[in-house]
Amino acid sequence: MELLVHSIYAVLISFIIGVIACPILIPILHRLKYGQTERDDGPQSHLKKSGTPTMGGIAILTAFLISSLFFLKGNSDGIVVVLVTMCFGIIGFIDDYIKVVKKRSLGLRVYQKLVLQFIVFIGFAYYIKKTGIGTDVYIPFMNGYTLDLGIIYWPFMLIVLLGTVNGVNLTDGLDGLAGGVTMIVAAFFLIAAWVAKNGICEVSGAVIGSLFAFLIFNAYPARVFMGDTGSLALGGFVASAALLLKMPVFIIIVGFIYLCESLSVLLQVGYFKITHGKRIFKMAPIHHHFELCGWSETKVVSVFYIITAIMCLIGLLGAKYIFM
Repeated sequence: MELLVHSIYAVLISFIIGVIACPILIPILHRLKYGQTERDDGPQSHLKKSGTPTMGGIAILTAFLISSLFFLKGNSDGIVVVLVTMCFGIIGFIDDYIKVVKKRSLGLRVYQKLVLQFIVFIGFAYYIKKTGIGTDVYIPFMNGYTLDLGIIYWPFMLIVLLGTVNGVNLTDGLDGLAGGVTMIVAAFFLIAAWVAKNGICEVSGAVIGSLFAFLIFNAYPARVFMGDTGSLALGGFVASAALLLKMPVFIIIVGFIYLCESLSVLLQVGYFKITHGKRIFKMAPIHHHFELCGWSETKVVSVFYIITAIMCLIGLLGAKYIFM
């Protein structure tokens, strides 16, 4: 029960800091002209968002880090999740800085981003190896059964880490979408960590609180975007929490929206190349497809929230024997 109480404190502390940080950060980003540049080939309704401050992930990370620091004493797993989250946030910040300040629209080159992400993976993998967490993972709906992946675990871990990080990044395309979806996913991992008596519980609370605060300013119509600073960091949190709890397979369920966003892009690009110009979706990632089908931005976001909440409930059912 103490762990749950601490997690509630983490939510509240992070929320308060975030509510204070966002109104301070947004005018600064305005003055520095760190505004979002919308794609000309994107939905026309998004062109009006050009100039909205980005890099709001700084506020998310500030609230998350300060709140987490209250609960990290003797909490090695919590420390590692914080470090992974912050490292991916720094990579995202560099990417945003190049895009917004240096005016290089593509930001970090693909190989640069992959090299930096691989360095984080190496450090994280070393921790898992050193602490003897093991290479086994829980399989949903299998009565608490774990599958030992052996040597395959390490490339699997890399795929989980990079796939989740970039999946969250792709999800960040509508006001409040990535923040709200990840807040629900973080609640799932808070519950899982609480039952497992793992310090990730309190860190998850810090993520939830920071996103509660950020969504006040990021919900439609957004006054600030999180940018890669926020989306890469959130992806790092989800992946690292899942891996330390031996629940990476559960990301397929609870992170269903991330998966759909990523697959829609892969399918669109692949089909376009194979057919020399034909498309499966009106636009990818898939949230833009629904917009072009006539859904309002708020409807897409709301439906994706609902889907995530339902999938997290299914995830809890799939994990019931782990929790018992």
